[in-house]
Amino acid sequence: MSNFVFVLDTNKQPLTPCTPGMARSLLKAGKAAVFKQYPFTIILYKVVNKQEVKPCLLKLDPGSKTTGLGILQGNKLIWAAELTHRGQQIKDDLESRRSLRRGRRTRKTRYRQPRFLNRTRPKGGSAPSLEHRVLTTLTWVNKLIKFCPINSIATELVRFDTQKINNPEISGTGYQQGTLYQYEVREYLLEKFNRTCAYCGVKDVPLEVEHIVPKSKGGSNRISNLTIACVPCNQTKSNRDIKDFLANKPSLLHRILSQAKAPLKDAAAVNSTRWKLFNSLKETGLPVTTGTGGQTKFNRTTQQLEKRHYLDAACVGNTPDLEILTQQPLLIKCAGHGQRQVIHVNKHGFPRLNKTGTKVRKAALIKQVKGFQTGDIVKAVVTRGKKVGSYLGKVAVRSSGSFNIKTLNETVQGISYKYCISIHRKDGYVYGF
Repeated sequence: MSNFVFVLDTNKQPLTPCTPGMARSLLKAGKAAVFKQYPFTIILYKVVNKQEVKPCLLKLDPGSKTTGLGILQGNKLIWAAELTHRGQQIKDDLESRRSLRRGRRTRKTRYRQPRFLNRTRPKGGSAPSLEHRVLTTLTWVNKLIKFCPINSIATELVRFDTQKINNPEISGTGYQQGTLYQYEVREYLLEKFNRTCAYCGVKDVPLEVEHIVPKSKGGSNRISNLTIACVPCNQTKSNRDIKDFLANKPSLLHRILSQAKAPLKDAAAVNSTRWKLFNSLKETGLPVTTGTGGQTKFNRTTQQLEKRHYLDAACVGNTPDLEILTQQPLLIKCAGHGQRQVIHVNKHGFPRLNKTGTKVRKAALIKQVKGFQTGDIVKAVVTRGKKVGSYLGKVAVRSSGSFNIKTLNETVQGISYKYCISIHRKDGYVYGF
């Protein structure tokens, strides 16, 4: 089941999304045209009464590496996507630039005084890799608002005390061990240990919270003393010390102890950006509701849904029985808009070309060739020559007019611009299903 298709009227006002079959019928009948390829949107040749438009709800599951997006109409999931960020790539690029600059200063300008305090972040600012996660998510929220009649947004943010809301008189053990008891801690440990048993590495089996140092020997309930284990390993270890239990496996013992003490940087990235994302969503003018991670997992496991980012997004907040009408989310990967680096260097920081770098500068100045730009998604139907066939993918332009097309499986070189038809203009993202 594919995503529903976004529909615009002739004044570019969003209408109720339709099924792919209905979109094909409108296109064949000449009543609509393709407005955008990703996300697939059609535009009608007439104005539609807005009273017939059904409002939709946009749900978000913000993540450090991937953010889940889901659009619901009532209890029906009609459109879904998974947005992959490039925060780690930004961090690596900044560290590479810093090392290159530092090396160049050492070689060229040793006489200069150190200036390590001349670059300060604005008050309330965050690291570029974290800012990227907020901006890309907000970009897609604004884009979906233009194509779909969204009237509210729900995102995963804070923990709500659901038991106090349902029963204000609850207290003691009944409050501590309620419906969502330990969902937050278990989810943290499952993500930290990649949903595998820390001792035997088995997957797809019931996993239990395990104390590295047993409570009977002074162990605490702190996160650094907890891990995940399958039932047989947990029962075999019992209340033995982990050093005795893994005496014959020193490498595994070292890995578990180091992994237990290591911080979960992805969780830290989400925590540091959640309020900024929430305040940015409020600036859209739509009502924004929130839910907790434990609530999301409870909704997903109750409805027996698999662990996917778009399904987590659909389960955010108060969710009735979901009806999943799409199981093929749009996969969106942030690719950026290229780079400003004119001279490429080797691993030691020295230029790879001659001192002037004329060839690189000429290549960097090429923006468009024959109406095409590097990064555009094109379709090429070659009718003669050695490369006869049909190709769909990203294009890399050359000033000679002979392009390269990168498909899902290969990179085809030497395709003339005469065979290319633009499908989607470059926008800094790579799409797939």
